[in-house]
Amino acid sequence: MRSLKLLVFLLISSSAWGQQTEVVTYKQLDTSELKLEVILPDNFTDQGSYPAIVFFFGGGWNSGSREHFRPQADYFAGRGVVCFLADYRTKNSHGTTPFTSVMDAKSAMRYVRTHAEQWQLDTAKIAAGGGSAGGHLAAATAMVKEYNDPQDDLSVSSRANALLLYNPVVDNGPAGYGYERIGEAYPDFSPLHNIDSSTPPTLFLLGTADHLIPVTTAEYYCMAIERVGGRCELKLYEGGRHGFFNVQNADHFRSTMEASDLFLQELGWISATN
Repeated sequence: MRSLKLLVFLLISSSAWGQQTEVVTYKQLDTSELKLEVILPDNFTDQGSYPAIVFFFGGGWNSGSREHFRPQADYFAGRGVVCFLADYRTKNSHGTTPFTSVMDAKSAMRYVRTHAEQWQLDTAKIAAGGGSAGGHLAAATAMVKEYNDPQDDLSVSSRANALLLYNPVVDNGPAGYGYERIGEAYPDFSPLHNIDSSTPPTLFLLGTADHLIPVTTAEYYCMAIERVGGRCELKLYEGGRHGFFNVQNADHFRSTMEASDLFLQELGWISATN
Protein backbone atom coordinates (compact mmCIF):
# COMPACT_ATOMS: atom_id res chain seq x y z
CA MET A 1 0.00 0.00 0.00
CA ARG A 2 2.86 2.37 0.76
CA SER A 3 4.25 2.11 -2.78
CA LEU A 4 0.77 2.73 -4.22
CA LYS A 5 0.40 5.88 -2.12
CA LEU A 6 3.81 7.01 -3.35
CA LEU A 7 2.75 6.41 -6.96
CA VAL A 8 -0.37 8.55 -6.53
CA PHE A 9 1.68 11.25 -4.79
CA LEU A 10 4.10 11.32 -7.69
CA LEU A 11 1.22 11.79 -10.12
CA ILE A 12 0.00 14.85 -8.25
CA SER A 13 3.52 16.23 -7.90
CA SER A 14 4.58 15.68 -11.50
CA SER A 15 3.13 17.48 -14.51
CA ALA A 16 3.56 14.58 -16.95
CA TRP A 17 4.25 10.89 -17.19
CA GLY A 18 5.57 11.12 -20.74
CA GLN A 19 2.82 9.02 -22.31
CA GLN A 20 2.05 9.11 -25.99
CA THR A 21 -1.26 10.79 -26.85
CA GLU A 22 -3.39 11.15 -29.95
CA VAL A 23 -6.86 12.48 -30.76
CA VAL A 24 -9.25 10.62 -33.05
CA THR A 25 -12.76 11.33 -34.31
CA TYR A 26 -15.26 8.70 -33.21
CA LYS A 27 -18.38 10.38 -34.57
CA GLN A 28 -18.92 12.79 -37.44
CA LEU A 29 -21.85 15.18 -36.97
CA ASP A 30 -23.33 17.56 -39.53
CA THR A 31 -21.31 20.55 -38.38
CA SER A 32 -18.81 19.15 -35.88
CA GLU A 33 -16.98 16.05 -34.70
CA LEU A 34 -16.83 14.15 -31.44
CA LYS A 35 -13.35 13.21 -30.33
CA LEU A 36 -11.59 10.61 -28.23
CA GLU A 37 -8.24 11.53 -26.77
CA VAL A 38 -6.10 8.42 -26.43
CA ILE A 39 -3.40 8.25 -23.74
CA LEU A 40 -1.02 5.35 -24.19
CA PRO A 41 1.24 3.95 -21.47
CA ASP A 42 4.83 5.14 -21.69
CA ASN A 43 5.93 1.50 -22.15
CA PHE A 44 3.39 0.88 -24.91
CA THR A 45 4.45 -1.58 -27.62
CA ASP A 46 2.53 -2.96 -30.56
CA GLN A 47 3.17 -6.46 -29.24
CA GLY A 48 1.31 -5.94 -25.96
CA SER A 49 -2.21 -6.63 -24.76
CA TYR A 50 -3.58 -3.82 -22.63
CA PRO A 51 -6.64 -3.12 -20.52
CA ALA A 52 -8.48 0.11 -21.28
CA ILE A 53 -10.68 2.69 -19.54
CA VAL A 54 -12.99 5.10 -21.36
CA PHE A 55 -13.70 8.16 -19.16
CA PHE A 56 -16.81 10.36 -19.41
CA PHE A 57 -16.85 13.83 -17.82
CA GLY A 58 -19.55 15.09 -15.47
CA GLY A 59 -21.72 18.18 -15.74
CA GLY A 60 -25.37 17.13 -15.53
CA TRP A 61 -25.47 16.30 -19.28
CA ASN A 62 -25.39 20.11 -19.63
CA SER A 63 -21.71 20.97 -19.93
CA GLY A 64 -18.19 19.71 -19.31
CA SER A 65 -14.92 18.84 -20.95
CA ARG A 66 -12.88 15.72 -21.50
CA GLU A 67 -10.18 17.44 -19.38
CA HIS A 68 -12.21 16.46 -16.31
CA PHE A 69 -10.69 12.98 -16.03
CA ARG A 70 -7.22 13.71 -17.38
CA PRO A 71 -5.57 13.24 -13.96
CA GLN A 72 -7.17 9.81 -13.56
CA ALA A 73 -6.27 8.87 -17.14
CA ASP A 74 -2.68 9.99 -16.68
CA TYR A 75 -2.46 7.94 -13.51
CA PHE A 76 -3.78 4.76 -15.10
CA ALA A 77 -1.66 5.20 -18.21
CA GLY A 78 1.24 5.14 -15.77
CA ARG A 79 -0.11 1.76 -14.58
CA GLY A 80 -0.12 0.26 -18.08
CA VAL A 81 -3.72 1.01 -19.06
CA VAL A 82 -4.71 2.59 -22.38
CA CYS A 83 -7.04 5.46 -21.45
CA PHE A 84 -9.60 7.38 -23.50
CA LEU A 85 -11.12 10.78 -22.71
CA ALA A 86 -14.43 11.06 -24.54
CA ASP A 87 -16.37 14.02 -25.89
CA TYR A 88 -20.14 13.75 -26.03
CA ARG A 89 -22.95 16.13 -26.83
CA THR A 90 -24.46 18.21 -24.02
CA LYS A 91 -27.25 20.74 -23.69
CA ASN A 92 -24.87 23.70 -23.69
CA SER A 93 -22.60 22.50 -26.51
CA HIS A 94 -25.20 21.12 -28.92
CA GLY A 95 -28.64 21.85 -27.47
CA THR A 96 -29.21 18.13 -26.89
CA THR A 97 -30.91 16.00 -24.26
CA PRO A 98 -29.45 13.41 -21.87
CA PHE A 99 -30.70 10.71 -24.25
CA THR A 100 -28.30 11.99 -26.91
CA SER A 101 -25.45 11.91 -24.39
CA VAL A 102 -26.16 8.21 -23.80
CA MET A 103 -26.14 7.53 -27.55
CA ASP A 104 -22.75 9.22 -27.87
CA ALA A 105 -21.27 7.34 -24.91
CA LYS A 106 -22.36 4.04 -26.41
CA SER A 107 -20.93 5.08 -29.78
CA ALA A 108 -17.60 5.87 -28.12
CA MET A 109 -17.45 2.41 -26.54
CA ARG A 110 -18.29 0.77 -29.85
CA TYR A 111 -15.55 2.78 -31.56
CA VAL A 112 -12.99 1.63 -28.99
CA ARG A 113 -14.04 -2.01 -29.41
CA THR A 114 -13.99 -1.76 -33.20
CA HIS A 115 -10.47 -0.30 -33.13
CA ALA A 116 -9.11 -2.43 -30.29
CA GLU A 117 -6.39 -3.91 -32.47
CA GLN A 118 -5.05 -0.43 -33.26
CA TRP A 119 -4.19 0.08 -29.58
CA GLN A 120 -3.51 -3.56 -28.68
CA LEU A 121 -6.51 -3.74 -26.34
CA ASP A 122 -7.71 -6.83 -24.55
CA THR A 123 -11.39 -6.68 -25.49
CA ALA A 124 -12.36 -8.52 -22.30
CA LYS A 125 -10.82 -5.69 -20.26
CA ILE A 126 -12.43 -2.46 -21.46
CA ALA A 127 -13.84 -0.45 -18.55
CA ALA A 128 -15.96 2.68 -18.50
CA GLY A 129 -15.51 5.35 -15.87
CA GLY A 130 -16.98 8.72 -15.08
CA GLY A 131 -18.23 11.14 -12.48
CA SER A 132 -21.75 12.34 -11.74
CA ALA A 133 -23.62 12.41 -15.08
CA GLY A 134 -20.48 10.94 -16.63
CA GLY A 135 -20.79 8.08 -14.15
CA HIS A 136 -24.34 7.62 -15.39
CA LEU A 137 -23.07 7.41 -18.96
CA ALA A 138 -20.38 4.90 -18.00
CA ALA A 139 -22.99 2.68 -16.35
CA ALA A 140 -25.43 3.20 -19.21
CA THR A 141 -22.95 1.85 -21.78
CA ALA A 142 -23.18 -1.50 -20.01
CA MET A 143 -26.70 -1.54 -18.60
CA VAL A 144 -29.07 0.55 -20.74
CA LYS A 145 -30.34 -1.28 -23.81
CA GLU A 146 -32.12 1.64 -25.46
CA TYR A 147 -30.76 4.89 -26.95
CA ASN A 148 -28.43 3.58 -29.64
CA ASP A 149 -27.32 5.83 -32.46
CA PRO A 150 -28.96 4.45 -35.65
CA GLN A 151 -25.67 5.06 -37.46
CA ASP A 152 -23.83 2.66 -35.13
CA ASP A 153 -23.03 -0.94 -35.99
CA LEU A 154 -25.23 -2.52 -33.34
CA SER A 155 -23.50 -5.87 -33.77
CA VAL A 156 -20.62 -4.29 -31.81
CA SER A 157 -21.30 -4.26 -28.10
CA SER A 158 -21.15 -1.01 -26.15
CA ARG A 159 -20.93 -2.92 -22.88
CA ALA A 160 -18.08 -2.10 -20.54
CA ASN A 161 -16.45 -5.05 -18.80
CA ALA A 162 -16.07 -3.12 -15.54
CA LEU A 163 -17.30 0.20 -14.15
CA LEU A 164 -15.44 2.86 -12.17
CA LEU A 165 -18.15 5.20 -10.91
CA TYR A 166 -17.31 8.43 -9.07
CA ASN A 167 -20.39 9.85 -7.27
CA PRO A 168 -22.45 8.61 -10.23
CA VAL A 169 -26.03 9.41 -11.10
CA VAL A 170 -27.66 5.97 -11.01
CA ASP A 171 -31.30 6.70 -10.12
CA ASN A 172 -33.32 8.76 -12.61
CA GLY A 173 -36.69 7.76 -11.22
CA PRO A 174 -39.21 10.12 -9.60
CA ALA A 175 -37.10 10.40 -6.42
CA GLY A 176 -33.78 10.46 -8.24
CA TYR A 177 -31.62 12.92 -10.17
CA GLY A 178 -32.74 14.31 -13.52
CA TYR A 179 -36.32 13.03 -13.46
CA GLU A 180 -37.61 16.44 -14.55
CA ARG A 181 -35.73 15.92 -17.83
CA ILE A 182 -36.03 12.15 -18.20
CA GLY A 183 -39.65 11.83 -17.15
CA GLU A 184 -41.49 8.60 -17.77
CA ALA A 185 -38.61 7.27 -19.87
CA TYR A 186 -36.66 6.57 -16.67
CA PRO A 187 -37.22 2.75 -16.66
CA ASP A 188 -35.18 2.53 -19.88
CA PHE A 189 -32.66 5.22 -18.91
CA SER A 190 -31.85 4.72 -15.24
CA PRO A 191 -29.04 2.27 -14.34
CA LEU A 192 -30.76 1.45 -11.03
CA HIS A 193 -33.77 0.22 -12.98
CA ASN A 194 -31.70 -1.91 -15.37
CA ILE A 195 -29.68 -4.04 -12.98
CA ASP A 196 -29.49 -7.69 -13.96
CA SER A 197 -27.12 -10.62 -13.70
CA SER A 198 -24.98 -9.28 -16.55
CA THR A 199 -24.15 -6.01 -14.75
CA PRO A 200 -20.33 -5.70 -14.84
CA PRO A 201 -18.17 -5.57 -11.71
CA THR A 202 -18.68 -2.09 -10.30
CA LEU A 203 -16.73 0.23 -8.02
CA PHE A 204 -18.95 2.97 -6.54
CA LEU A 205 -17.11 5.87 -4.86
CA LEU A 206 -19.20 8.39 -2.92
CA GLY A 207 -18.78 11.15 -0.35
CA THR A 208 -21.11 10.95 2.64
CA ALA A 209 -22.04 14.66 2.33
CA ASP A 210 -23.05 14.47 -1.35
CA HIS A 211 -26.20 16.59 -1.76
CA LEU A 212 -27.16 14.94 -5.07
CA ILE A 213 -26.44 11.23 -4.55
CA PRO A 214 -27.72 9.88 -1.20
CA VAL A 215 -25.69 7.19 0.53
CA THR A 216 -28.88 5.14 0.80
CA THR A 217 -29.17 5.14 -2.99
CA ALA A 218 -25.61 3.86 -3.36
CA GLU A 219 -26.19 1.17 -0.73
CA TYR A 220 -29.38 0.00 -2.39
CA TYR A 221 -27.74 0.03 -5.83
CA CYS A 222 -24.89 -2.21 -4.71
CA MET A 223 -27.23 -4.48 -2.76
CA ALA A 224 -29.39 -4.93 -5.86
CA ILE A 225 -26.36 -5.87 -7.99
CA GLU A 226 -25.17 -8.36 -5.39
CA ARG A 227 -28.63 -9.91 -5.09
CA VAL A 228 -28.52 -10.95 -8.75
CA GLY A 229 -25.04 -12.42 -8.34
CA GLY A 230 -22.97 -9.42 -9.41
CA ARG A 231 -20.19 -7.50 -7.73
CA CYS A 232 -20.50 -3.93 -6.48
CA GLU A 233 -17.92 -2.46 -4.15
CA LEU A 234 -19.06 0.70 -2.35
CA LYS A 235 -16.45 3.04 -0.88
CA LEU A 236 -17.70 5.90 1.28
CA TYR A 237 -15.61 8.99 2.05
CA GLU A 238 -16.55 10.79 5.23
CA GLY A 239 -17.60 14.39 4.62
CA GLY A 240 -16.99 14.22 0.89
CA ARG A 241 -19.24 16.48 -1.17
CA HIS A 242 -20.27 16.11 -4.80
CA GLY A 243 -17.08 16.16 -6.87
CA PHE A 244 -14.97 15.20 -3.84
CA PHE A 245 -12.78 12.90 -5.97
CA ASN A 246 -11.41 15.61 -8.26
CA VAL A 247 -7.69 16.28 -8.27
CA GLN A 248 -8.09 19.62 -6.47
CA ASN A 249 -9.04 17.63 -3.38
CA ALA A 250 -5.67 15.95 -3.01
CA ASP A 251 -6.44 13.58 -0.14
CA HIS A 252 -9.67 12.29 -1.63
CA PHE A 253 -8.08 12.10 -5.08
CA ARG A 254 -5.31 9.89 -3.69
CA SER A 255 -7.78 7.74 -1.78
CA THR A 256 -10.08 7.20 -4.75
CA MET A 257 -7.17 6.38 -7.04
CA GLU A 258 -5.89 3.84 -4.52
CA ALA A 259 -9.35 2.24 -4.38
CA SER A 260 -9.66 2.25 -8.18
CA ASP A 261 -6.19 0.74 -8.57
CA LEU A 262 -6.88 -2.03 -6.06
CA PHE A 263 -10.22 -2.78 -7.72
CA LEU A 264 -8.52 -3.37 -11.07
CA GLN A 265 -5.83 -5.42 -9.34
CA GLU A 266 -8.52 -7.64 -7.82
CA LEU A 267 -10.06 -8.11 -11.26
CA GLY A 268 -6.66 -9.21 -12.55
CA TRP A 269 -6.38 -6.32 -15.00
CA ILE A 270 -3.22 -4.73 -13.59
CA SER A 271 -0.42 -6.01 -11.43
CA ALA A 272 0.24 -5.11 -7.83
CA THR A 273 2.77 -2.37 -7.16
CA ASN A 274 6.16 -3.39 -5.83
